Amino acid sequence: MLTGDAEEVAKWVAKELQMDDYFAEVLSHEKADKITKLKEEGYKVAMVGDGINDAPALVTADVGIAVGAGTDIAIESADVILVRNNPNDVIRLIELSKQTYKKMIQNLWWAAGYNIIAIPLAAGVLASVGVIINPAIGAILMSLSTVIVAINSQTLRKYDISPKNNKKSAKKEQKDKS
Repeated sequence: MLTGDAEEVAKWVAKELQMDDYFAEVLSHEKADKITKLKEEGYKVAMVGDGINDAPALVTADVGIAVGAGTDIAIESADVILVRNNPNDVIRLIELSKQTYKKMIQNLWWAAGYNIIAIPLAAGVLASVGVIINPAIGAILMSLSTVIVAINSQTLRKYDISPKNNKKSAKKEQKDKS
């Protein structure tokens, strides 16, 4: 975590969010420099910000995340915009990104698998041993691979990233409501 807040505040927030490390009392013009240094050390950096002073850091980070209630320049500088002002949404964003990546890999294998098999068979690669499929069947299989990829992508909707799946987050939100 990188913040301009005082050390005590940063320490408390880092503890609440279960963060291992944080940088406190960082001036606004130093944020982008700090992110550049972290990237040079090989880290992937996501920056969450809401103000004009965060815009350079949002652009410098690998992923800039703006809080929707933030300034227009922060929102324009970011790659992702959070609708709510809830730090736990960043965790949900990361989880959804991981699930989306897994789904992309699955879809790549579905599409490639059909095409790796169907196209050579339709072209007659194994005709010498008596294995051949009609090119029309190969075209149908290619279309079928597209349908399977689309259906597989829709299963991502079933992945639940809501706070109720994160017990600590659910307890915190319940506590905030009372």
